Amino acid sequence: MKTNTSIWSSLRNPVYLRVWLALVVSGCCVTAQDTAATWAMNSMGASALLLSMMATASTLPFFLFTLPAGALGDLLDRRRLLQVFSGWLSVSAGLLAVCALLNKLTPEIVLMGVFLLGIGFAFQAPVSSAAIPEIVGKEDLPSATALGGVQMNVSGIIGPALGGLLIPLIGVGGVFWLNAAAFVVVLLAISSWPRKSARLDAHLESFADSVIGAIRYMKYAPGVRVLLLRNLLFGILIGATPALLPVVGLKALHFDSLHLGFVFTCMGIGSLTGAIVILEPARKRLKPNQMTVLTGVVLAVSYALMAVVRNPQIFLLVAAIAGAAWTISASELWVAGQRVIPDWIRGRLNATHMMVSQGGVSLAGILWGTLATTLGIQWALLSASIMGIISALAAKRLSIDFSALVNLDPHPLPALGPLSYLPEPSDGPITTAMEIEVAPENHVRFFGLMTQLRLVFLRNGAFNARLDQDMANPNRFRLYSMVRSWTEFQRLGQRITRDEHALWAELWTLHVGPDAPSAKRYLGIQHWTAPDTLSSRLKPVSEVMRQAQARSQESASGS
Repeated sequence: MKTNTSIWSSLRNPVYLRVWLALVVSGCCVTAQDTAATWAMNSMGASALLLSMMATASTLPFFLFTLPAGALGDLLDRRRLLQVFSGWLSVSAGLLAVCALLNKLTPEIVLMGVFLLGIGFAFQAPVSSAAIPEIVGKEDLPSATALGGVQMNVSGIIGPALGGLLIPLIGVGGVFWLNAAAFVVVLLAISSWPRKSARLDAHLESFADSVIGAIRYMKYAPGVRVLLLRNLLFGILIGATPALLPVVGLKALHFDSLHLGFVFTCMGIGSLTGAIVILEPARKRLKPNQMTVLTGVVLAVSYALMAVVRNPQIFLLVAAIAGAAWTISASELWVAGQRVIPDWIRGRLNATHMMVSQGGVSLAGILWGTLATTLGIQWALLSASIMGIISALAAKRLSIDFSALVNLDPHPLPALGPLSYLPEPSDGPITTAMEIEVAPENHVRFFGLMTQLRLVFLRNGAFNARLDQDMANPNRFRLYSMVRSWTEFQRLGQRITRDEHALWAELWTLHVGPDAPSAKRYLGIQHWTAPDTLSSRLKPVSEVMRQAQARSQESASGS
């Protein structure tokens, strides 16, 4: 697969260009509103506790709703969901604006408005991250990921200054109205996406099954687990920045509020420089994992310098370098994550990546804050520096370079053959038994393939998969897989990717029997004595088709 290394390549896609520009405008307005909301809270005499609750109100929804949002993103149309969430965000910002217009703002109302906005962002983020690969395609995914970081950094640099400039001119309420209007711009940009849904033919999963499916996939997908662990370590390392930089600026360098803002502005400038200037040439010369190792070392050095540097100008330069390293590493981890996730479960696993990263940052706040309180600021920063070295060493062992080699495009398994009888969609369990004969010299290779195929079955929906050896003929094997229903059986076949399909193709080359490998499907009989099960639950195909058509007509007439 050829990948574009230019950071700007995805902007050639007109839909992505419109969406990205809308997000830049909206992001600047969001950070301007953050400034306005904080100013309003302070103007109303809010206590330090209420001011600190601003961060809680905005981040708590991510922990509560991100995974359910990802599940919705895999069950429903992502374009429609993004329209709904953009509308929610616009209305939430508008409610704050109305309260400001009527002079009804209180600290509690501001916190509630921030929480409502946080809910919108928590639902929007995993769906948006799953939609971007659909919009730009795999070749331009690295570009789109880097530009997403550019958008966030531009917003972080311009937005607070914009808010500070506009508050004296149009007031807090005016900034809230501007934010509400910006979300409408995003809604219109999303509406220009002519999405062609590739929905699975099988019945959609329930919400609970969707969440369980995400947990199951993580359990049986080693590559996904590697990325999640790397994201957790990265979150803990990066979490030292928001936890310790304000402490260093206020306690060690004695910055006022304006200069403290410069620290984060410099980090934003560094992040923007890393995304625009450094990332593209680095991708041409280095592998993804090499980039994350180097950025881990750079962050370690940056934290060590922050512990000893007391010159404000040098400190701001170090903050900018840390911002560049942060963006480069985060971009590579995110791109790798997108490459190892098949589209049918992308929303849920993207949500999980976000939850793990947020969890790492939250844990880091407790960890580094405790160290700064007990041991002092310098020792906390030096500990963070050691964490950077540990992260770099872990990156060498937990490489993400494998992600560039995978192909997770859908490649469903061929039908096993026509059936004369079919069960109801909810009937089960369904057992598939496949028999294959393998020469003795190929047994080791065969067992290796079967180990991988067992994981394929389990992560795509089977609750059991095993391999049996014929005691009468040691070269004959039978593979069993079990799913809970006929619908689950259909889903499993449709979820197979090209890489997984290649395992099957390699398996069939090992067969040496006189006949082609055979596969049969069985419907489980669970209640032997109940009177209502004395007759078969299998029905002729023609009858099942008539019943399905009747249900479809009833559904159409009801709607």
